[in-house]
Amino acid sequence: MALALADWEQPLVEQAQAALNSSGSFRAHILSDTQLRQAYKACEQIIRWHSRSFYLASMLLPSPKRQAVRALYALCRVADDIVDMPRGDPKAELARWRQIIHADPPPDSEPIALAWADTRIRYRIPTTYVEQFFDALSRDLQQTRYETFVELAGYCYGVASTVGLMSMHIIGFSDPEIIPYAIRLGIALQLTNILRDVGEDWRRQRLYLPREELRTFRLTEDDIAMGRVDGRWRDFMRFQIVRVRRLYAEALPGVMGLNPDGRLAIAAAAELYRGILEDIEAHDYDVFRRRAHLSFGAMLARLPRIWWRVRTGFYARLTNE
Repeated sequence: MALALADWEQPLVEQAQAALNSSGSFRAHILSDTQLRQAYKACEQIIRWHSRSFYLASMLLPSPKRQAVRALYALCRVADDIVDMPRGDPKAELARWRQIIHADPPPDSEPIALAWADTRIRYRIPTTYVEQFFDALSRDLQQTRYETFVELAGYCYGVASTVGLMSMHIIGFSDPEIIPYAIRLGIALQLTNILRDVGEDWRRQRLYLPREELRTFRLTEDDIAMGRVDGRWRDFMRFQIVRVRRLYAEALPGVMGLNPDGRLAIAAAAELYRGILEDIEAHDYDVFRRRAHLSFGAMLARLPRIWWRVRTGFYARLTNE
């Protein structure tokens, strides 16, 4: 199942492998059934509110793994919101949340941290992945531009691939060779976010599109500020979407290296999110005036095909689209 790596991927794989081999405390905490139930319920409410696609995908997991994935999502969502929608000093708030997450044990007043602590211990998730996630998210507080795709990919690894690698521990896997697939999937998901949220990010004074590539297509930050959808922008977006689709196609074979009871959920998360690219195309690449999405009905309609692809081993044969 070995995957040939591009030059930009090698250091990311090395980071992931180092994290996999890192040690951490897995001392169990004594929590009542009521505490745990309430903690996981708080996580479910967060994912239900913020992401229909990931909520739907998580429904395809067995109950214990479903709860664990939702705890991971909630941990990341709270951190994201601290950075994107700060109510005070985001640097101080993010540091505080990071401290709570690593507390041993977490405070009883923090249900998401309690659910995460239970998940991390239960599935023996290396704490270095969490550190890499927080380190990358902290960059948003000081870095608002990325010059090259290689630089952007490093950021995407930190904020998204690490989440996929932690999910991999929850789902279960048989061989560390699956790591590069998880990294590519995380980057594909984050790049999809970036293309969908260009306008929203600009209003937050951030631009995640590689400036080197913008210049290649003769685009400037003034074009982004004005929300110009012209031939240059369409060509630029087509180029971006082709690359993201290739990353999805190269990542999805890794689904077959996961435990069978989690393959459908991860494939669904990837396929449903990939559908956002189709919606961007269907609306003439205008990501300035609307947020691309799939309706809940459209997501449900895709599930039978995804199920069949998992059942027949389609992803194991996939190389490109």
